[in-house]
Amino acid sequence: MRDEEIVARIGELVEEEHALERLHTGSEVDDEVAGRIQELAVQLDQCWDLLRQRRARRAAGQDPDEATLRPGAVVESYRQ
Repeated sequence: MRDEEIVARIGELVEEEHALERLHTGSEVDDEVAGRIQELAVQLDQCWDLLRQRRARRAAGQDPDEATLRPGAVVESYRQ
């Protein structure tokens, strides 16, 4: 996946996340919607991680296409 594709995917995920949040503003979110919002958060973290990997590899003179999408459990355990 190229950088531009990752950035586009991030935009799509953010758009869906914001739409869900707007739709449920002021009301209680059911388990299904809460689960989807959590899935979106994990996918966003994965995309950002992949983009950072690609940029770091490029800066180090390595092939950015060798960057890999890490599992959600891995990216969610990073310390901010």
